[in-house]
Amino acid sequence: MDTNNELRLRLRFYKDVMINTSILSQKFADFAKSNPTDYAVKTRGTHIWINIKGDKKSYYSPHLHLELEAKSENETHIRGLFGPDPTLWTFFMFLHFIIAGVFLIFSGIAYSNSVLNKSYTLDLVVLVLMVIFWFLLYFIAKQIRSNGNNQTHELEKVFLEILES
Repeated sequence: MDTNNELRLRLRFYKDVMINTSILSQKFADFAKSNPTDYAVKTRGTHIWINIKGDKKSYYSPHLHLELEAKSENETHIRGLFGPDPTLWTFFMFLHFIIAGVFLIFSGIAYSNSVLNKSYTLDLVVLVLMVIFWFLLYFIAKQIRSNGNNQTHELEKVFLEILES
């Protein structure tokens, strides 16, 4: 998977394997029971999460979410999603909502001031700053994702090893 050419911050992939869904789910459960030192595997029905744990885990460490869908009796469609740590993702979404809220409030204030023929330059400055902050969040997220690229490839290797076992 080429992580550098993706515009999206959360990388997705799809894979079809010639293994029954329940057998495939059992492979991940067996891997989780083998107590891997660097990875935590959680399974719930047809959803599987693989996280990095221990000394290798950092704020930029990704996790892998897999969803297993039965395509036929002996074939499974796997939907994979690499994402940031859920706490970091929640924090970034919180910042996005704050920026959007400030943008909307100052848009309304700027419109009101323009209708009332009052000065609205401060409002426009705040609007431009919110757009700059929004792009800044995007570039920070891109940097965090590039810091975790090696760990993304590690999670992909673990995923492929479990499939081959």
